[in-house]
Parts: sequence; C-alpha cells; structure tokens
Amino acid sequence: MNPELIDMLKETVNMFAFLAFELTLLFIVISYLVGILQEFVPPQKVQSILSARNGRGYFIAALLGSITPFCSCSTIPFLKGLLRARAGFGPMMVFLFASPLLNPIIIGLFVVTFSIKVALFYFIIAMGVSVIAGFVLEKLGFERYVRKEAYAQNEIVTSCCNVKVAPALNTSCCDTKPTVTTSCCSTKPAPVVVESCCDTITLKRPSVESRWLRIWRTTWSDFKQVLPYLFAGVLLGSFIYGFIPTDLIAQYAGDDTWYAIPIAAVIGIPLYIRAEAVIPLSAVLVQKGMAMGSVMALIIGSAGASITEVILLKSIFKNQMIAAFLCVILSMATISGFLYWLFFS
Repeated sequence: MNPELIDMLKETVNMFAFLAFELTLLFIVISYLVGILQEFVPPQKVQSILSARNGRGYFIAALLGSITPFCSCSTIPFLKGLLRARAGFGPMMVFLFASPLLNPIIIGLFVVTFSIKVALFYFIIAMGVSVIAGFVLEKLGFERYVRKEAYAQNEIVTSCCNVKVAPALNTSCCDTKPTVTTSCCSTKPAPVVVESCCDTITLKRPSVESRWLRIWRTTWSDFKQVLPYLFAGVLLGSFIYGFIPTDLIAQYAGDDTWYAIPIAAVIGIPLYIRAEAVIPLSAVLVQKGMAMGSVMALIIGSAGASITEVILLKSIFKNQMIAAFLCVILSMATISGFLYWLFFS
C-alpha cells in the first residue's frame, strides 16, 4: 500500500480516537455541570438575565460566551440547558456564536502569535457580529425553527390545576394521597403531602444522593440522544483532517485576492479545529504566503462552526435555523477577512 495513504489513514484514525474521546468527555462533563447549575440556579433567574428587554441580555450572553472555554461542539449541552430554562432566544444565539470564538486563551494566542491590533480586531468583529446576528434572528422570528423536544424537561409535571411540580412528582385528581402519576387517576405512592388537588403541595427535599443521581440520568439521556450525531460528525471531520493537506489549503486560499477570503471561510467549516489549535496553524500558513485576511476568515470559519456541530444542532434546530446559523458564521468570517484586507493589508 502507498506509504502516503497509510500515513493519511493513521492521521484519520488518530484524530477520530482523539475527537471521539475528547467530545464524549466534554459533552458528559459539561452536561452534568449544566445540570448542577439548573439544580441550584432557578430557571427564572437565567431567563430574566438572558431575556432583558433593554438589550442587556444580548451583551451579557456575549460576555458569558467570551469567558467560557468551549469549542463549537461543547456549546451544545450548555445551549440545551438554556433552552430548558426558557432563556431568551436572541441571547441564546449570541452565546452560541460567541462562545467558541471568544475566550481569554484565544485572545492571548492572537496577541502572542500575531499582535494586539489583530487580537482587538478579531474580538470586536466576533463580539459585534454575534450580538447583531442574535438580535436580527430573534426579530425575524427564527425561534419557531427550534424543535419542540429541545425544550423538554426531565420532570414529569402536571396536576389538574396545571401546577408544575418538581422533581418528577405529581398529585392525583382522584384523591388526596401522595402520588407519582402518569395520568390523572393512575397513582403510585410518593413522599408528597397534599392538602387538596388544587391547594398547596408540600414536597420533601430530595436527598443529596437522589439529586446527583437525577442530574446524572438527565446527562446520560442527553448523551445517548446525540451519540449517533456525534460519532457521525467526528468520523467525517477526521476523514477531512487526514486527507486534506495543509499545503492544499494554502495553495487555494493563500493568494491575496478577493476570492481567497470566502474560499478560506468555506474551507474552515469542514475542518473541526478549535481556535486554540487553528491559530498556531494559521501562523504557519501566513509564513507559507497566506494573506492575513484569508487567515482571519479561516480561523472564524473553523472555530465558529464545524460539521460535527452542525450535525449535533440537528437534534435542536430545524433545517432553516441550521442554514441561518451557517450563514451567520460564513458572513462573519467573510466580513472579517474583507475588512482586514481593506484596512490593514
């Protein structure tokens, strides 16, 4: 067999193993942490912060994204938590755009690898476009393209009075005995004290053990739901990583011409590379002759979205929302490249 082909296969297998392990670990850990956050921080608090009518929620979401060291895929469990908390759609989208692009590590790498000027330019573009895109998508009503099951809670809730009771406990309409129910008159004993069907319901505080176990069950359920999407995306991304050489990217996106910038943005999305990894790679590409505007587009395209993330998002968004998401990332990457090319080249 051709030695070069063997090397490509090895790189593909190694990348698949690395990404599969990393993303599995990240997804489970972050999902569990989000579960803990939901357990101790009332959803109403999250909703009030990220749904501020004066626009404050958009900037808070952008700032939250700028301090969270998430890659494009590991934002998904956090996004699912925000959806369950019924946070504002616009701020949620701002967080989805900004989180993988902005964090202190990325900005520090920009400063060290390129310059403070480049780092500041990158920060302003990523922050500004994220906020504007989130605002515009909300005003255009794109929230209707969120799948209904993405809002699902893990609790089983409703009494005859439409009072929600957590965690996963309910009362029967047929009597006043404590119950766990799946229908209005199907009951099983549970540690609940009920005065009447539509009166106050007093719940015993769940034990610490049951609380952590409940969070873990939710985490595992979420992971099993996205597992096929996760591994399909990792497999495809690893294949592209192993069989598309860096020199080829430099060859077709390296000329200092207008069409090199959108090409770099498009090339960046299939490459599943975290911003922390693509910045050092971009420094090598610059040394090979790639224009800085094209490099900026490549960094935003590869860090802001990936095939793996798009596949994971299919469990949350309908196709129209996924198309809008990709358009925002491509637009951000292209705009940043052209602006840098026009004003700093």
